[in-house]
Amino acid sequence: QVQLVESGGGLVQAGGSLRLSCAASGGTFSSYAMGWFRQAPGKEREFVAAINWSGGTTVYAGSVRGRFTISRDNAWNMVYLQMNSLKPEDTAVYYCAADPRTGSAYTRDFGSWGQGTQVTVSS
Repeated sequence: QVQLVESGGGLVQAGGSLRLSCAASGGTFSSYAMGWFRQAPGKEREFVAAINWSGGTTVYAGSVRGRFTISRDNAWNMVYLQMNSLKPEDTAVYYCAADPRTGSAYTRDFGSWGQGTQVTVSS
């Protein structure tokens, strides 16, 4: 059973930056894929970014590519989302996710989720 706890959300002005963190426990963190998703009010949850087991492969949604960077530290069981050039449309609850069944960044079948952290970008 994988447990995930996000942190680092908050209020930031447009153009600013935030770094989200996700602490994982349970299972073998260094073997599975990790991802970030977000859900804005009244909208469905959407994919943001994913990273493979080693950190060597990353995948991004088109809306964040070039502004967000996903990374991981397998020594500390952590995954991060560095968000730069934030826009009001980035406002959402951000969720960390894990797929313990694969190490591929191309998975979309994440079965473990954190509780989410709120990111609010003011204009």
